[in-house]
This record gives sequence, C-alpha cells and structure tokens, in this order.
Amino acid sequence: MTVKQFNPKQTTTMDGPKQIIQEQSIQVKQLDSAPETTKIGFVSLGCPKNLVDSERILTQLRIEGYDVVSTYKDAALVIVNTCGFIDSAVQESLDTIGEALAENGKVIVTGCLGIKEDEIREVHPNVLSITGPHAYEEVVNQVHEHLPKPEFNPFLNLVPDHGVKLTPKHFAYLKISEGCNHRCTFCIIPSMRGDLVSRPVGQVLSEAKRLKAAGVNELLVISQDTSAYGVDVKYKTDFWDGMPVKTHMQQLCEKLGEMDMWIRLHYVYPYPHVDDLIPLMAEGKILPYLDIPFQHANKRILRLMKRPGSADRTIERIRKWREVCPELIIRSTFIVGFPGETEEEFEELLTFLEEAQLDRVGCFKYSPVDGAKANDLPDPIDEDIKDIRLQRFMEVQSQISKQRLQDRIGKEYNIVIDSVDAEGAVGRTFGDAPEIDGVVHLNGVFDVQPGQRLWAEIIHADEHDLWAVPVEDEEADIQDA
Repeated sequence: MTVKQFNPKQTTTMDGPKQIIQEQSIQVKQLDSAPETTKIGFVSLGCPKNLVDSERILTQLRIEGYDVVSTYKDAALVIVNTCGFIDSAVQESLDTIGEALAENGKVIVTGCLGIKEDEIREVHPNVLSITGPHAYEEVVNQVHEHLPKPEFNPFLNLVPDHGVKLTPKHFAYLKISEGCNHRCTFCIIPSMRGDLVSRPVGQVLSEAKRLKAAGVNELLVISQDTSAYGVDVKYKTDFWDGMPVKTHMQQLCEKLGEMDMWIRLHYVYPYPHVDDLIPLMAEGKILPYLDIPFQHANKRILRLMKRPGSADRTIERIRKWREVCPELIIRSTFIVGFPGETEEEFEELLTFLEEAQLDRVGCFKYSPVDGAKANDLPDPIDEDIKDIRLQRFMEVQSQISKQRLQDRIGKEYNIVIDSVDAEGAVGRTFGDAPEIDGVVHLNGVFDVQPGQRLWAEIIHADEHDLWAVPVEDEEADIQDA
C-alpha cells in the first residue's frame, strides 16, 4: 500500500499475476487441443514472495503437460494460493476459495493460510486438500490424485529454462531465501514459513542468468528478510561459473551487479551491514533503491515490537547513506496504533517522517492477527484512534511525497516502459518498483514496447506519479530491453 489512499480492505495481493494468467489462458484457447482434464484454474493471492511460489507450482504443472486457464468454468479444478498476513488478506483468501467452490466445485488450497487448515475447513469443508506455503511437490501430488496426469509430449510440453513467470517479460522476482529468524511481535510469518533457509548462492545466480537470457532486464530481489541472506549457513562459500562466492548479501549483489540489469532490493532488515550496500548503489552496480521496513520510530514501541533501532540512530544512518549515494530512494512501511502507543510516541513518529523525508511509504493500522504475540500486550488502542492516527500519518507523508516528486521536475531519467494504453506509454524510473510505487506517464508516446527504455524529462508531478516527455537527443534513443 502506498500513500495514495487508505482502504481498510487493503491486502497484499498484486494485480499482475491475474493478468498474466489471463494472457496465458488465451494462448491455451487458441491452441485448444488439450483435453478438459488437463486444464487447471489458478489464483495467486498475496505478495511477491507468494507469487514466486505460484510460479514454481505452475512451472512443474506445465512441465507435466497441464494447461492453466483463467476462468473457473474452463478448469477441471482450481488451485488457490492464499495469503494470511493480515486479517483483510485472510478474508480475501476465504472469499476466493468460496467463489472457486461455487463456480467450479473442485478446489485445492495452498499458501500461507494453509497452515490454518481447521479455520479453512470450518468455512469451506469441501475443499479437496490444503497445504501450507512453499509446498510445491505436495500441491502437484494433490493434482495427480484428482486429475489424470497428461500424456507427456516433449514436442508440446515445452517450458522455458526460466520456468513459468507471472510477471511481464522484462522484470522478475528473484527469491533468495525462505522463512525468517526474527520474532516481531506483530508478525506471524515465521509460524507460516518457518526459520530462515537461504538458497545456495550459485543456484540464485544461475537463475538470475537464465532470467537475463529470457529477456528480463530488472530483478526484484525478495525474501522474508533479504539482508539476512546466508546467516543460517554461516555465509558459506559456494561456487558459480567456477569462481568462489560467499552466501552473503554483499557478494550476491556484487555478482548480480555484473549482469547488466536493474537490481532492486526489497524487504531489507536494517542490519549494520546494509551500510556496505550503499557504495554499490553509488557505483551504479545495483539500483539506488532500498525497501527497508522501519515500522516505527519510538524506541519503546520498537522494543515492544522486537524491532531494532531508534529514531535518532535511523536518521543518522539515512543521512550517511544519502551522503554516499545522493540519488538513493528509500521506501518503508510503518504501523500505527500498536498496543500501548501513546499520543507522544505517535507524534515522535510524525516528527521522524518529517526528518527522514522518505520517498515512498506504506502504513497499516495495527491488526490483532490471530497468533501474533502483540495481541497479549496491555493497553490496546481504540479503533477510532487508530483511524485518526492513520489519517494524520498519511497526510504528513503525502506532503513529503509530493514535495520529493516535485523536486524531480526538470531532471532527466531513464524510464522503463511497462505498458502502452490509449493515452500513451506508462513506465517507471529506477525509483519506482512495479505495482508498489508510482509511475511515469508519457502521454502521446505510442511507438514503444514494454521492456524498452528511453530517456525523458520530468515536466509534472502530483503526490504519487510523474509526467514526462522524451528527451530529443541522438544519444538518448530508445534502448531495447
């Protein structure tokens, strides 16, 4: 969620996967020689981490000859990959399962909410099976139980080396680890996805190389705790292309930075060694973009959350980062209305926003998610007060966002094109992550394709988005992805 507007029913579900599945379904219909029993409906809910799980499940199903369709009526059964992060996401998952049951009748449930099988079956007792997150083999085995396995044809069942993607061709999510070792009191992710398990660095780099070969020119590096990469294996040395590489965030970023792609870091926990990544951004090896969830500014509230830091130390770190890399864009998320949060502590958070001048910010009211330890803390905040604080927070950050975007007017940026509609091209600068941050409108520009890049000058900005015109310069021609 951005500062654009607050929706109490906001979830973490992205729009992109649904659109990509619809496009793939159209391709299946055009061929339409596949028997009905090989057609599977798929709904991917939740965040980019869940999206990667969906891609892995779909890749295995496609390898085996199953086809993915976007409508319930065309499917022999439906898989729903659920989210259980916040209450609104849980409700969205339950509603989607119910819709799939009503429209199709045969539903397999997987994903984060799957660890709460009793809760799902209490509402929807007729689902075929339920599995938890990253249970790829179990999901495919459940499909085998309820649908005949297609006859394998190596000439028809072709899957690219990079597998099935649920993102446009030019960008992809690169998941580097699973699980989390932290026990933030507001979060239940470790109970869903377990402790940190880092992927071998050679495996991660090989996947990045395959994605590059497939036309990807932007990698969004994700995990539950990206900067903890390698902690669980004590940063052991692996090999890639015959060279030793440590399972460590900095070395991973250095190697990714050699691949001539935009490398964007998400979900970065504020460890001290994050400071070592800023020079890589200043040198242009990875994007000067840092998604780092601070959650609050008051030291007492952070301690109750079991989060590190305090306002003064964080402001000082941000100042030093910007000294090293003035172009740095910082995105963060915060929680207001945490149990026991006083008016003075909330005011400290607003003061922090003014001082930090963060570029992109999301904010949630504290939600007593079932299983979160913070639910047991004394002095819960009244919902009306939460609403007021959220509104005040958003008003402050909206003004900050507006001014920081206004400061870009007159500057030139390399814009990656995401889409072209009736008004022209829509793209992003290095400072905008897809489906999370704002966009750049290039009205009247039609002779471009998604994935291409062009240089453009910013001519207008509002609180969220930018407007630009292409730079008329021989050295700034459109760059093919």
